[in-house]
Amino acid sequence: MNLTVVGTGYVGLVTGACFAEMGNNVTCVDIDEGKIARLREGEIPIYEPGLKPIVLRNVEEGRLKFTVSLAQAMATGQVIFIAVGTPPGEDGSADLSHVLAVARAIGTHLDDYRVVVTKSTVPVGTADLVRTAIEEELGKRGVQREFDVASNPEFLKEGAAVEDFMKPDRVVVGTDSVRARELVRELYKDFSRNHDRILFMGVRDAEMTKYVSNAMLATKISFMNEIANLCDRLGVDVENVRLGIGSDSRIGYSFIYPGCGYGGSCFPKDVRALIHAANQNDYPSLILQAVHERNEAQKHVLFGKIVDYFGPDLSGLTFGLWGLSFKPGTDDMREAPAVVLLHELIGAGAKVRAYDPEAMEAARIELPQDWFERGLLVLARHQYEALDGVDALALVTEWKPFRHPDFRAMKEMMKQPVIFDGRNQYDPKALGREGFVYIGIGRRA
Repeated sequence: MNLTVVGTGYVGLVTGACFAEMGNNVTCVDIDEGKIARLREGEIPIYEPGLKPIVLRNVEEGRLKFTVSLAQAMATGQVIFIAVGTPPGEDGSADLSHVLAVARAIGTHLDDYRVVVTKSTVPVGTADLVRTAIEEELGKRGVQREFDVASNPEFLKEGAAVEDFMKPDRVVVGTDSVRARELVRELYKDFSRNHDRILFMGVRDAEMTKYVSNAMLATKISFMNEIANLCDRLGVDVENVRLGIGSDSRIGYSFIYPGCGYGGSCFPKDVRALIHAANQNDYPSLILQAVHERNEAQKHVLFGKIVDYFGPDLSGLTFGLWGLSFKPGTDDMREAPAVVLLHELIGAGAKVRAYDPEAMEAARIELPQDWFERGLLVLARHQYEALDGVDALALVTEWKPFRHPDFRAMKEMMKQPVIFDGRNQYDPKALGREGFVYIGIGRRA
């Protein structure tokens, strides 16, 4: 099939590349001429395992193209995916200006039947707004053209997006059109050969499904973080509690790992958007508001433990920091707990030596430049270099190289053998035997 994907960010680029990998002809569109030029040169703007070779291979074989011209991309595209950003407003609402700008542009160039699919995470009712925007542009042109609008939300985990797209748990499609339904079914049939993973439903149902999915996962995380904090106060080891409840098949082990909070571009934004939607409909969401507030508070828990141990004035102390991205497998630092901790440590007078396997370049761009200029933050070349002469280590992102480090070597490098484990990666008893002071989230030695 011939496809058009508007937007070459995280969702758009993964969508376009993976559809091309399955033999479709895909044209990705973006208004950023510099980004398009870099993509044509093989430069991938995001880190995502497995994405670069797929992009390069499909560009070379002619199935994947990049352009700044929507009219050119639409000339042959049977399905047009809208995959542009929906950044949150101060009130938590999703900014739909980019989505609707694309819809108006589609209406300007539409000359034959197309299925317009919202791939971006959007509030309930967005498909109706997209349809209206297209119809208004057609009206200005004085023409009538057939088209359908569908919702096909993405369920991609950063760090595993390619695998998630190629081997989906489910493909949610919202449409009321038989014609659009059959076209989308044909497009996705090779992604569900073993059994039918496509779930057709109403457009508004599909839009809601994406938000609820992320909100449910965020709820599990915040719930377990709250339990871990209570375990700290009751002298209970939350790891045993986690194993005890996870063994219940009704609960399971997924997303019940305590830590220092979730971040990224999805969970925080989607929870706030759902809270906003509830408030707009005179139905305050007590549970989701609590999920959001617990997560915001959880990002400060690790610093609180550091202050409890060292005192509020951290002048003269240096901390090693392992992990800058909001989760392993990505260089994305949006709403990352590590950023919150950095601001608190440096604000309290400390210096920091930080390392992340993938987010170092992002850190150089996104963090305050005066931190580097004044020597308050040093980005180490290696995880152990980040420990040279530090008074304590704070583990914030659970990258695989951090899981089984050389503790004896670490002890020799560090000024004080103290570890603040923001992801409960280590065994308190084992570290105690190695001579470390271990402080986790709800853990007992």
